[in-house]
Amino acid sequence: MKIELKNNKIFFENQGQKKEIHPFWFRERVNGESFIDEATQQRLFDPTKLEEDIKINSLNLSDQFLEITFNDGAYTKFAVQNILREFSNEDEIKKIKKVEWDSSFTNFKNFKFEDNFFNEKVMYDALINFYKFGFVIFKDVPTKNNFITNFANSIGSIRRTNFGEFFNVKSKPNPNDLAYTSLALAPHTDNPYRNPVPCIQMLHCIENEVNGGLSTLVDGYTVTEKLKKDFQDYYNILTDVKVRFQFIDQSVILEDWAEMIQLNEKKEFKQVRFSPRLDFVPLMEKNKLELFYSARKKISELYNSDQYKVEFKLSSGDLLMMDNYRLLHGRTSYDTNQGNRFLQGCYIDYDSTEGKLKHLKRKFNL
Repeated sequence: MKIELKNNKIFFENQGQKKEIHPFWFRERVNGESFIDEATQQRLFDPTKLEEDIKINSLNLSDQFLEITFNDGAYTKFAVQNILREFSNEDEIKKIKKVEWDSSFTNFKNFKFEDNFFNEKVMYDALINFYKFGFVIFKDVPTKNNFITNFANSIGSIRRTNFGEFFNVKSKPNPNDLAYTSLALAPHTDNPYRNPVPCIQMLHCIENEVNGGLSTLVDGYTVTEKLKKDFQDYYNILTDVKVRFQFIDQSVILEDWAEMIQLNEKKEFKQVRFSPRLDFVPLMEKNKLELFYSARKKISELYNSDQYKVEFKLSSGDLLMMDNYRLLHGRTSYDTNQGNRFLQGCYIDYDSTEGKLKHLKRKFNL
């Protein structure tokens, strides 16, 4: 990518294609204390009030800067690197390539919690790891009660649900969710009945002395790519048919309709929703229903296969942060008579991790 100047016009060249950039595009991006509030980085002017006939009076381009004077008297100086980044129209987060993994992925990197952790480069590295693999484990996180809320709010903002700002994961009488029992939980995504679904789940291990109770993770992205390659008809129907996900307890009914595999505007992987205890398939023509049930059975087999599932034991002080749009999680059963297993959990959304990652990239000039 490069910038060229000709006759007071600015051209952007990329992959052999050259395009003229409208002067107004630059004019509404002018910087400097007369145009931008230093503290908030918000405009001090309304671009909708500018004259439409904006022209460039003079230009100067060096290796690092582009200087422009406009016909309304405004002058600005852009860093060429920043302009080229905007020209790409790509979100920095989406540039982080997802890494597929299966049960052979056992040597994953952990990150040790320390003082000032959230504003250090190690936090940047941890978040990059999270976006690559869909999860990250932090070690030696203080096991004080409710510390998970401090941890989550130091990255962004907690997403409150009907389970509260945070929730305790341990066996209890009369539970409103099977998570609050000692039963095994098959791989699933959380809260598929919400609109929108919470993006990221955190689970902080306070104590774990039981036999069993292993945490399980499955990469929904890897399984989706497998399904797309080997079972195209199943992939097509699971990305097409919306099912109803529902949660009911004594105080609330939550419902949402969505595909089990959701794609983005480019028809690429975006999200999986899978929780067979909570889904209700719509009435369809008999042959289509048969295909859907076969597809759901196949993807369930893949999610539960030893080929794609990793198992590990969370120890006291471990905090697991996982992408609820990408990963499925579960656990093996455990015996409550053999000790205690106590985790605390909460949710945050992508804007929290994205905002923290971009801030740290700016701070360390990465």
